[in-house]
Amino acid sequence: MAARFNPLKADAHWQKVWEERGSFHASPSSGRPKSYVLEMFPYPSGRIHMGHVRNYTMGDVLARYRRMKGFEVLHPMGWDAFGMPAENAAMEKKVHPGEWTWSNIATMRAQLKRLGFALDWSREFATCDPAYYGHEQALFLDLYEAGLVYRKQSEVNWDPVDMTVLANEQVIDGKGWRSGAMVERRKLNQWFLKITDFADDLLDGLGTLDQWPDKVRLMQENWIGKSVGMRFHFQLETPPWKGGAGGWVPPKAAPAPTQPARFARYPP
Repeated sequence: MAARFNPLKADAHWQKVWEERGSFHASPSSGRPKSYVLEMFPYPSGRIHMGHVRNYTMGDVLARYRRMKGFEVLHPMGWDAFGMPAENAAMEKKVHPGEWTWSNIATMRAQLKRLGFALDWSREFATCDPAYYGHEQALFLDLYEAGLVYRKQSEVNWDPVDMTVLANEQVIDGKGWRSGAMVERRKLNQWFLKITDFADDLLDGLGTLDQWPDKVRLMQENWIGKSVGMRFHFQLETPPWKGGAGGWVPPKAAPAPTQPARFARYPP
């Protein structure tokens, strides 16, 4: 009689074989058609949960399917590890945010590996690593020098518990999506990118993404925020109006009626 199948033993054996062989490493020199599968990177909060399992299982199925169809598949993993949530968690636990973040990454990496996903771990990176965010800083400086970055005061959604700014989509029934605190409206100095200079190009590009969900494209359009209106003149017949010195003065000639002119407006 065959021995009873032991999934824990089998998983560990084959995952070790995959790692030793580099079974899921993508080769840039491959002659096969290339496919890029990317799920949203997880925030290293400490432990994976069923939402992570669901999300990365769907990506894993797609990556494996395309590999079986003959594609050279790049399916990487990384960590969305830079921001206020990590700092707030570190303050709460009285540890350095770097220590907290890297420890969580190690734990979650081990958990994800045990699930046996077809990931190219050789491509792993974290957004809190200077080797990564240094490129973002360099890009910011390039944009600033090109006049595409500016700073001004603007009203924001402020979460008093997480002590950070929230996008409109992160405010649910007037409360912060993570903390549940009532959101305040504050004016803060902020950096802005002049995407309005490229708004029409961005909107035209959205029109080519016919495989994107309609709700995602609509969200992007709303973020760009283009609105179209009409500007035109009327010729009015009005009585003379009273001047500042108390006397009556004739009205100035009204501009001649014009054809309506379309104009576009973008958020500042």
